Amino acid sequence: MTTDSGQPNPVDYDEPEIDAAASGEDADSAAVDKLRERALAEAMRIAEALVFASSEPVAETVIAEKLPRGSDAADVMARLERAYSTRGVNLVRVAGAWAFRTAADLSFLIRQEQSEVRKLSRAGLEVMAIIAYHQPVTRAEIEEIRGVATSRGTLDVLLETGWVRMRGRRRTPGRPVTYGTTSQFLDHFGLEELRDLPGMDELKGAGLLSNRIPANFSMPQPPANDDLSDEEDPITQMDIEELGLLSPMGEEEE
Repeated sequence: MTTDSGQPNPVDYDEPEIDAAASGEDADSAAVDKLRERALAEAMRIAEALVFASSEPVAETVIAEKLPRGSDAADVMARLERAYSTRGVNLVRVAGAWAFRTAADLSFLIRQEQSEVRKLSRAGLEVMAIIAYHQPVTRAEIEEIRGVATSRGTLDVLLETGWVRMRGRRRTPGRPVTYGTTSQFLDHFGLEELRDLPGMDELKGAGLLSNRIPANFSMPQPPANDDLSDEEDPITQMDIEELGLLSPMGEEEE
């Protein structure tokens, strides 16, 4: 089968050949195996090209739609991941999507010093951490955990980074907006899913938690995914416009 441009359609690649070779009584099993190897190699080439050409991580479901009929997308991506595991760039999985990233041990060679227009303040880092571990979380809940008021500017900065998003509205009086992290957050910090966030022992080992924290202190288990909970309604464009978020920055807390 060909496309309108006259090029072979990769989705139909090799299946008729395999079926014909396998159906004959005198089919040569070696020839069939060779055809299957060719089909797998072609599927890997297609997947590799799709990820390489994209500036954003590519969902595995999208890759599966482009592969030859009968291909196992999970197996194809696992093979590619292994093939790139010892190279200068690695194929990594991020929130159900795939992307090429510089090997961690080589990143220092190509790191470019860039001036940041605005660094996250201490307040911004605290709010970011609370949202990551407690999502879905409202502004009032963030303030309760921090013990201080959270300025509008702090949330605006986090929304602009693309690491935080408005998830929905809580089904409680006032219908407050809930916040959560994004796939960009996972990608930036090299996490496949939210459950890969470091636990208390890891944070202590990295010096990010004091050894003198209260005995009853506990960290919540991050959710398995960012799906809306039963207590949330989806956020709408009208909600965003009414809330007027991403307004000019206000001053942040110290």
